[in-house]
Amino acid sequence: MSVVRQLFSRRMAICVFTGFSSGLPLYLLFNLLPAWLRSEHVDLKTIGLFALIQFPYTWKFIWSPLLDRYALPVLGRRRGWMVLTQAGLLAVIATLGGFSPVTQLATIAWCATLLAVLSATQDIVLDAYRRELLEDAELGLGNAVHVNAYRIAGLVPGSLSLILADFMPWDMVFIITSLFMLPGIAMTLMVKEPHRAVPPKTLREAVVEPFREFINRQGWRSALLILAFLLFYKLGDSLCTALATPFYLDMGFSKTDIGLIAKNAGLWPAVIGGMLGGLWMVKIGINRALWLFGVVQILAIFGFAWLAAIGHHSEIGVLERTQLGLVIGLEALGVGLGTVAFVAFIARTTHPAYTATQFALFTSLMAMPRTFANAATGWLVEAMGWSGFFLLCALMAIPGMLLLLKVAPWNEPVPEMPA
Repeated sequence: MSVVRQLFSRRMAICVFTGFSSGLPLYLLFNLLPAWLRSEHVDLKTIGLFALIQFPYTWKFIWSPLLDRYALPVLGRRRGWMVLTQAGLLAVIATLGGFSPVTQLATIAWCATLLAVLSATQDIVLDAYRRELLEDAELGLGNAVHVNAYRIAGLVPGSLSLILADFMPWDMVFIITSLFMLPGIAMTLMVKEPHRAVPPKTLREAVVEPFREFINRQGWRSALLILAFLLFYKLGDSLCTALATPFYLDMGFSKTDIGLIAKNAGLWPAVIGGMLGGLWMVKIGINRALWLFGVVQILAIFGFAWLAAIGHHSEIGVLERTQLGLVIGLEALGVGLGTVAFVAFIARTTHPAYTATQFALFTSLMAMPRTFANAATGWLVEAMGWSGFFLLCALMAIPGMLLLLKVAPWNEPVPEMPA
């Protein structure tokens, strides 16, 4: 089957819906929630602490075996968990905006935590469903479609919802945002349950074997180095963007500016970067891509330091908006390039027999910096200022690059991914 026919197949259409449903709640936590809290005059330290509600993305591998082992009634093992989490996300998002950040901040924190739990659980089952849905030859294209739809979903909480917030109450904004979960629910009800994978016979088998296989295949030393690399490679970039929306607001940009300029300038370069990165990897390989794209990520952080050095704008004109768009676009290009190589590395490291649990473990390590380290960003900004903070972010990106010497040497032939 040609690439064009694969791209417009029913399976690729399903990947669009899985990506959109997966990205919407995560970008809500990253973009819309901090903007809402900041606009209601919640201090940066508190907003930074809200990063801790993202812990389910870090620890989702703990309960991922349960989704492999047990099936919910009626819809089946994958679709049952999919519709349960998607319906729960719609309800929680719609409810969240009805609370006051001034008097009900603790309630908002609990609701946001529940939102993160449901979102992380949905990611587990969507990853497993997509792996079982796609043929081996379709995995690359299917995951690319999923990731791009994931990024496009960020336009809703990161752009549309922010623009709406300038014209209507926050409770209505969250209700409208929640309705974008409906396409994913409809998709789940319309598709068929895949039956390619054999469910684990016991809970012990679902829990133990994925970890035992990884350690036995890599060896303890190599396995620990790989896990450390997964933890540190995106650390600097993750810290850099943790308080991005409050940073834009502090620089004098309106919510509409952020919605129309920053979010769009961040989306399309990331999509283009992902496409270019995939093409370049065919020629240079995964290892060299990790080196080159990692350097681009570090250089992009300096753009934020430059924007912070310019300082707060009392008036926003074409020049200021152009500067913002260029900085965000460069950072997004670096993210797009780095992510496609990073995901390819994870795919190479994951054994196909244990994709769900191993993939949950590796993506949990990816999420750990933005969950724990990002919680301190509010204190760091207030202590160092925005310029000093972004320079620190660039410094924190170096350990991940140094680990490439061991896990992905420049001149080492790239091993084939497990079949």
